This record gives sequence, structure tokens and C-alpha cells, in this order.
Amino acid sequence: MGLQRRGDFFQFIKSDFDFYSRQYLRLVEAGRGWIPGLEHVRYNAQHGFTLQYMLLLAPLRPEDSEEMVNRKLALVARYVDILITWRLWNFRSIAYSTMQYAAFLVMREIRGLGPDALAVHLHDLLGREGETFASNDRLRVHQQNRYALHRILARMTDYIEVQSGEASRYGDYVNEGKTRYEIEHIWANHWRRHEKEFGHPADFAAFRNRLGGLLLLPKSVNASLKDLSYAEKLPYYNTENLLARSLHSQCYQHNPGFRHFRERTRLPFVAHEEFVSADLEQRSELYRMIAERVWNPDDLLEGDVC
Repeated sequence: MGLQRRGDFFQFIKSDFDFYSRQYLRLVEAGRGWIPGLEHVRYNAQHGFTLQYMLLLAPLRPEDSEEMVNRKLALVARYVDILITWRLWNFRSIAYSTMQYAAFLVMREIRGLGPDALAVHLHDLLGREGETFASNDRLRVHQQNRYALHRILARMTDYIEVQSGEASRYGDYVNEGKTRYEIEHIWANHWRRHEKEFGHPADFAAFRNRLGGLLLLPKSVNASLKDLSYAEKLPYYNTENLLARSLHSQCYQHNPGFRHFRERTRLPFVAHEEFVSADLEQRSELYRMIAERVWNPDDLLEGDVC
């Protein structure tokens, strides 16, 4: 820390301590609320990843301009967001005890780096990861990851709508109030309806919980659709968010924003008149491709990462 003479201690308190304290308090605020340019700090905080704060502070230097500070924070927050989402996608823990050693190593490596070098280094670190979205095509919801998958679905749903020209509703999708959204299973929990494809209830239950068979719907709507068949649910889906609407053929008519989004990204959105196991598999692959766009390491190398 360079604390060798009396003047060093004075300078540390007057300059360094003041600078890092202000940045830390700002980051805590970003984790609790919504600060433009620091959205990913909030996303990481919602997963309970407290190690992000020491990583965020590591590359900062007291002499950095405000613009440089913001760019560094945005880069590290985006890196953390991608890393922990990959781990959650692959059923890995992001708990402090699991991640602390790796986080300390990264913190040491990025300390004091400039924005360009930081972006390249973080991109390289992600390139060394062995597990990404492509390494698990069996992601499913269970009791321990329901909260995390809710956030992942909220990000994907919000991405589609914003990219289609609609206003962001991420705050609505993660709201914990009376109007909260819940995970909706496209298949009702009735094995007998799918007995031809699944010889045992356990096989049906595992497939039903796969990511491609899930949506976010308001709690009241979710409860009202609970036991309906897919054919009965489909008209209701067409009145909800764009990810749910994309199951219905009318979503592809007179919807220029969504049409331009599909043409630009070439994401394989299609309507599903029925929803059997092949449809759920196809939908799971679509979700994976959406995730690869929302959490894309190459974004770190873009100049407008903030």
C-alpha cells in the first residue's frame, strides 16, 4: 500500500481512503437500486454475489477520471454477470466459500489496469472457463435454483422486449410485491396428458421443468392457468410479455419491432400450435441462443460497454 512515511498515511486517508469509500458506497447503492450504467451491479447483487464489490474496486485508481471509473466498473460488473450466470446455468454454486479463492486471484490480476487492458484481460478470463451455456442443455428449475432462474428468465424476457422497441419492464418481472411475476410451467402438472411420450411420471416431471418449458407470468394469471391444457393457455399467453406471446402465431403479425428484432438476430422464434417434447426441446435451444446474446463475452470488447 506504500505506507512507509508519515506523509504516506496522510495521503492515504485524504485521497485514497476517501476515493475508495465513495466508490464503494456508490456501488452498494447501485446494488440496491438502479444507477444508469451500473445496471449489472444490481443484477449481480440480486444473486447475492457480495464478492463483486472487491472485484469492482480492484482496477480503480484515485487519479482516474469519472468516465474512466464508470467504464472500469461497467466492465467488471459485466464480467461478473456473465461468469455467475454461466455457473448457475451449469448447476454450480456462486456462494462466497466456493468463489472466494478465484475472486481473490482475479482481483490481484486486474488491480490498477486501464480500461482497454482490463477489457481484454476479463475477456480472456472468460475464454478460459470450461462451462458456458453450451455445456448444459438440460437446465431445469428445482427448489434450490428457482430464484436464480426467475432472474435469468426476467433478463431474457426484458432483452427481447427492449430489443423489439418496447420499454424495459425488468423491474416488474423481479418485483416482490402483490403484482409479482412467477415462473409458469407451459405444461400443467398432469402426466397422463403426456403418457404417450413419457412412460413414467418422473421422466415427465424432469422434462417439464426444463428451461424451454418455462415463462414468467403475473401471479394471478399463473394461478388461473395452473391446470389448463396448452391449447387452452395459448390465447392467454398472447396477452402477456413478448416471450410468452412468441408461442402464439398472432405475435408474428403486425408486430414490426419484433419482426425487425428477429431479422436482425436470426433467432429461431416460431409459433407453436401444440407443445410436445420436440417443441420444448426446440424452445430450450432458442432460450440458450437468447442467453448467449444477453451474456456475450464479446460485449466486453465493445467501446460502448457502459
